[in-house]
Amino acid sequence: MLSIHTLATAVVAISELTAAHRDYLVELDQVNGDGDLGISMDDGFRALAAFLEDEKEEDLGQALRGGAKVFNSSAPSSLGTILSFGLMGMAKSLRGTSEATLEQTAAAFAAGLENIMVKAESKPGEKTILDALAPAVDALNSHVSDGAKAAFDAAAVAAAEGSEATRQMTAVHGRAAYSASRSIGILDGGSVVGRLIFVGIAASLD
Repeated sequence: MLSIHTLATAVVAISELTAAHRDYLVELDQVNGDGDLGISMDDGFRALAAFLEDEKEEDLGQALRGGAKVFNSSAPSSLGTILSFGLMGMAKSLRGTSEATLEQTAAAFAAGLENIMVKAESKPGEKTILDALAPAVDALNSHVSDGAKAAFDAAAVAAAEGSEATRQMTAVHGRAAYSASRSIGILDGGSVVGRLIFVGIAASLD
């Protein structure tokens, strides 16, 4: 069951991973971006974890809505805004729910993914975080009947494979798109963040 407590536990795990990979994310972003990816993601997930740990609101939708605002203000970057879109999509899906089943949780992730694609006008295959998130969400929904741990483990594997695939993609968005040919062969930093999100959630279920 997804509750405010389990949500906070998962985000703490994600925050710990992004903190551990902060310098690596900065290095990846320095190739074709602003070089602040590790800093903004560390700050954003740290703030979101603190917000959820102190959150008294039991409605998952309301909590995620508030968390989206906290994350967006704490991670002032394009990816910070994109992930806030995802949180808002999940919030709408879970509005009025204090405890969500695995099926409801998987559906919420799908709603968050859809909101990102609509608001960011992006899709998988464009060398972004979506290349990790989309296969992860698909795997999560495909393995719901296997239970939470198995489903999120499968999602983490799919996210890692999706992230690795960005090496062979050409950048379409952001600064990297200005020198698109140079982006081939380089791992997309945003996709690594997507991988860390699902690895963190899976680890929180151990």
